[in-house]
Amino acid sequence: MPLSSLDQLVARAWRRTESVLQRHPRRLTAVVVAALTSAGVTAFAIAPLAPDAADLPRRLISESIAPAALDAQLKALEEFSPELYRSDLTRSSDTADALLRRLGIDDTEAAAFLRSDPTARTILEGRPGKMSKALTANGRLQELTVRAPAASAAQQGSHFTRISVRRAADGQFTALSEQVPLAAEVRLGSGTILSTLFAAADESRLPDGITSQLAELFSTDIDFRRELKRGDTFSVLYEALTADGEPITWGSSSSGRLLAAQFVNNGKRYDAVWFQEPGSKGGYFSLDGSSKSRAFLASPMAFSRVSSGFAMRFHPVLQSWRRHLGVDYPAPTGTPVRAVGDGIVTFSGWQNGYGNVVIVQHAGGRETRYAHLSRIDARRGARVDQGQSLGAVGATGWATGPHLHFEFLVNDRHVDPVTMARSSESVTVSTAARARFTETAQTASAQLAAAPAAIGARFE
Repeated sequence: MPLSSLDQLVARAWRRTESVLQRHPRRLTAVVVAALTSAGVTAFAIAPLAPDAADLPRRLISESIAPAALDAQLKALEEFSPELYRSDLTRSSDTADALLRRLGIDDTEAAAFLRSDPTARTILEGRPGKMSKALTANGRLQELTVRAPAASAAQQGSHFTRISVRRAADGQFTALSEQVPLAAEVRLGSGTILSTLFAAADESRLPDGITSQLAELFSTDIDFRRELKRGDTFSVLYEALTADGEPITWGSSSSGRLLAAQFVNNGKRYDAVWFQEPGSKGGYFSLDGSSKSRAFLASPMAFSRVSSGFAMRFHPVLQSWRRHLGVDYPAPTGTPVRAVGDGIVTFSGWQNGYGNVVIVQHAGGRETRYAHLSRIDARRGARVDQGQSLGAVGATGWATGPHLHFEFLVNDRHVDPVTMARSSESVTVSTAARARFTETAQTASAQLAAAPAAIGARFE
């Protein structure tokens, strides 16, 4: 019962008692006297039955207690050496001593081994960001495990390098390097655009590789440099690659394939799911079964910031306003440039303002040009496939900085590359695989619909 209700009951009872006292003072006095008299008689009758404490027997008990063997316990505590694990990432400035110090290790023998052993030395060589985990006892190294990208380019994305340094019972160290398959875990992700796609993906803790695949997947539906809106949302189902159960941290290989995605741009929803028919290499399809892969890619490079689109602009070299008949993609020198579609190389070499340029002829009177290259990988007359490397970004010819100048022509007339990519032909799921595709698409759609709630609950 609430305290306020109890107070009201007590107050009400007291008022009634006062009323009774005022109406029957003599009767109530007689009742009280009788009650006290009865209690006194009862006490008088019972009290003599209790024994006198002074007459009770007394007994003194004495017993010796042996103290615990504290010396043995203290000695065991001194000899106990707890094993501790610590993890960190290697840095470009790391020495053997600096890495061990950051891992809480003070061990000159271990540092000397990392400097002298050929296999152990590779821990500090190459690019930084390798995942390091050390097992220590009393500040001395017992075991050091370092995980890094695969040694060969062919295995990167499917394997990782595990370097193990162990101290034997006699105190000697050994080092082993091996290539181990990566494992894949299926995960959900979801985000809302507030500024840029990559900012929203970072906020949602998505790997950069998945963000790039997402942009690539919907590049023919959404022009990410002009049509992205604040409040747009996306949900993804993807593979996250792990090394010995630990999420890997190096580059775009930290993620596997994007399995399904949904993007809502300016109120319009776009869906895609990965599906592989028996005997085919697989690809992305809309929920209605139409392929997301088209005859032309929307960009000759992986998703990138665009500095100058297909429009009028002030030419930085000629210092005048001119119609820009292509798209400029700023990127570091050496960034790979790919063919947007199948075709034949009709020109490969130097051409005045273009600098190093590759020109590819495609079916249907279509042509693409890739200019300012620092390196050319395709020779004249060669047949190239969609996605095949043509060269690398540079600043040759009339270029004020490293970037790719890309043009798309139809019957010798310049057109917007994004428009051409959107209108290019696509295929659909075959009749034989339709039932299995429908089941896959429905499952993926249900998972994507649940992604925002699931991700919100996980972060809370």
